[in-house]
Order: sequence, then C-alpha cells, then structure tokens
Amino acid sequence: MYGGYYGFFDPTMILLLIGTVLSVLASSWVNSTFSRYSRVRSATGMTGEEAARRILQSQGIYDVSVRPVSGELTDHYNPATKTVNLSENVFRSASVAAIGVAAHECGHAIQDNLGYVPLRMRAAIVPVANFGSKLSWPLILLGMFMGGNNLLIQIGIWMFLTVVLFQLITLPVEFNASRRAVGLVDQLGILSGQEVQQTKSVLSAAALTYVATAAAFILQLLRLIILFGGNRRRD
Repeated sequence: MYGGYYGFFDPTMILLLIGTVLSVLASSWVNSTFSRYSRVRSATGMTGEEAARRILQSQGIYDVSVRPVSGELTDHYNPATKTVNLSENVFRSASVAAIGVAAHECGHAIQDNLGYVPLRMRAAIVPVANFGSKLSWPLILLGMFMGGNNLLIQIGIWMFLTVVLFQLITLPVEFNASRRAVGLVDQLGILSGQEVQQTKSVLSAAALTYVATAAAFILQLLRLIILFGGNRRRD
C-alpha cells in the first residue's frame, strides 16, 4: 500500500492541519481588522461607491460600472461584465475599511484597463484550474480504488498542480491591486494621514488570506507528492 496512507496514522496529515490553521488564522485576522475599521468613518464622508467612481474616473475609466451585491466580503471585479461589485456594507458605508476594499477592486479594474500581465495570466488559467479542481481528487481516489492505478493518480496530481498555479498567480495580482488602492486613495485625497495607514492594514490582512490559501494548496500538493509521487506500491 502507499506509505502510511491506509495505516492508523498518516503523518502527512500534519501538512493539511498546518494549511487549515493558516487559513483559519488569516480569515480571523481579516474579519477582525475589517470589523475594527468599519467603525471608523472617513473624514471626507465618501462611501465605498463614491470612492470607487472617483478612482475609476481619475484613471480615465468610464466603461466600468459600480454596483452592489449581496453578502459580506463578496466584493470583486468582473472583467467579463466590466463591473466593480461591492457588498452592501462596502457600497453604502463611509468607513475607512469600506473605502479600502472598494479601492482594491478598482485596482483590478485598472489592471484590466492597462493589460496587466499577471491578471491576464490568471484569467487564462481559470478554465484549466476549474477543470483541475473538479477532477483531480476524483481521479486520485479512483486510481486508489482500482488497486493503485498510477496513471490516474499522476494525472490527478498534475490537475491539482493547475489549481496551485492559479493560487500562485493570484498573489501578485492581489498585492498589486492593494498597492494601487493605497496610493490612489492617498493621492486623490479620498483618505489622508492615519486613514491611509488604517486602510493599508485592512488590505494587508486581506492579502494574507490569499497567501494562506496558496500555502494550504502547496502543502496539499506536497502531501500528494509524498504519498504518490514515488509511483510505487509497497507490498
């Protein structure tokens, strides 16, 4: 059997535990940071919606609309529909946190407008990564149930690798959008002084969730390689 996988204790499970802990800690931090600065009203009184429109117009972007979406922290930029989608508590709020999140999503719109290469790479790999995320584990499990079919298992691992690549490409995209956001809210006078640093704290916490997610997927890939990468079965 594959080393330790069917035993009473699988030491590689520690890798999954580490990934889970990192993700939980990052999620907890971003939620607490966002909650803290959601209670700090910006001096200008601009809402997330108003800040987003101001930023887009300052960059000469007039074909991107700003609209509210349901849910919490569901904010995102959709390049297909050219929309900056802001959750209700960001769209209508005049808090430092809301403006930071809105500015971040505008950062993605600016990337799209400028043809930012990592963003285009991420968009190109999305279909492959989605396909890999759906089939990687079924193929690995099927290979195991078929008596250790190495071909199916290796194909599953390669498909999982596309998901890891997507997570890695996401990192520069998110960090760049945050840098653009912080610079623009300061440059345009949307936020000033300590408010800029508070917004930076919110976006830094959000960025770490992407780092934690990428780390968790890398650890899962490492576990798969340890378990099945040798392509051998033990008697």
